[in-house]
Amino acid sequence: MAESIVGKKSFEFALEIIRLYRLLQDKREFVISTQLLRSGTSVGANIEEANAGYSRKDFQYKMSLASKEARETRYWLRLLQESKLVDVDVATELLHVDELIRMLTSIVKTTSEST
Repeated sequence: MAESIVGKKSFEFALEIIRLYRLLQDKREFVISTQLLRSGTSVGANIEEANAGYSRKDFQYKMSLASKEARETRYWLRLLQESKLVDVDVATELLHVDELIRMLTSIVKTTSEST
């Protein structure tokens, strides 16, 4: 089965988050970077699980979890941006996570309307 657009974008986003995590670690930011790594890579993991769901309800639940993880990731990115804990630009990551949130919200909404 071909990979979904949201699956592909979430995988690419996870790679961005891993690169950002390494940069933050190099700058000695350990707490938020770890939270960011966990939530940012979890988005795609939940999408993968959703695609293997055994029911439509399971699919919707996992996509909903992916959406929540994306929102948490946006929170950590905004904290990094606004707190100025480290000198790092996260504007691109914020754009990408906002795109994922829009996509996931649409998927969850469409799925809930059809069940």
